[in-house]
Amino acid sequence: MDLIADHISHRFGALDVLDNVSFTVRSGEVVAIVGPSGCGKSTLLSILGGLLQPRAGAAELRGAPPADSLNPLTFVFQDFALLPWCTVEANVEFPLLHTGLAVTDRRALVDDALRRTGLTDFRGTYPKQLSGGMRQRVGIARALAVKPAILLMDEPLSALDSQTRELLMEDFVRLLADGAMGAVYVTHNLEEAIRLADRIVVLSRRPGRVREVVPIAMTRGERGAIDARGKLLALQNELWSLIREEAIDAEREVQHA
Repeated sequence: MDLIADHISHRFGALDVLDNVSFTVRSGEVVAIVGPSGCGKSTLLSILGGLLQPRAGAAELRGAPPADSLNPLTFVFQDFALLPWCTVEANVEFPLLHTGLAVTDRRALVDDALRRTGLTDFRGTYPKQLSGGMRQRVGIARALAVKPAILLMDEPLSALDSQTRELLMEDFVRLLADGAMGAVYVTHNLEEAIRLADRIVVLSRRPGRVREVVPIAMTRGERGAIDARGKLLALQNELWSLIREEAIDAEREVQHA
C-alpha cells in the first residue's frame, strides 16, 4: 500500500502553513520529514493520517493493505497518549475492542505486540509505574497490535533522554527491518532521520514546501556499522546545510512573536 501526498496546501486562518506538498511513501518504505521549526511537519502528518482536512490537495492511499491489517494507518505520538487507568495490556488492546474480533484473537494480537516490544513481563503494570521509554514502547505496541501498513510517527523520541532514544531507535530499526510495514517519521533530529529513513523530505520554512528529497543509499543494517559513521555524519551536515539559514530565521521569528 502506498501513501500519496498530492499537492497538499493548508492554512490556519490567514497563516499559510503548507504549500503544494507532494511525495509518495511506497509500500514498506520509511520516509522522514524534516525542516525548520514551524514549517508544518506535524500538520502534514495529521493530514496524511486523516485527522485534518487540507485546504487544497489530498492524501490518498493506493493499493490494498496487508490481508491481516486492521487499520492501514496508525499514529505513534510524542506524548505517548496512554490511558492512565489502564494496564499496559489494556492500553495495547484498546484499539482492538471495536474490531469485532473474538477475545482469543485479540489476546493473540496483544501478546504478539507485547513480545515484539519487550513488554510481556509488564502487561499488568500501569503507565505511571513505567519510565518514559517504556511508556513509548507501550504506544508502539498499541500501534503494532492493529497490524498497520504504515506507521505515522510524530517526534516519537523527542521527550526522551539520549540513552533511551538510542535504545528505541534500535527497536524501530528492528521492527521495520522486514519491509512489511512502512512509516512516515516526523522529526527535528537529523541523526534520527538518517538512521531510520529510506528517503528524507526536506521542507522549507513556513509555508512548508518540498525543498529537496534526499535518498539514503545505505541499508539500515549498514548504517549501524562503525565504518559508516563518517558517511552518515557527512549526510547529516548536508541536510543541516539545507535548512540552517531558514532554521535560524524561524527561531528569530518565534523569539520576536
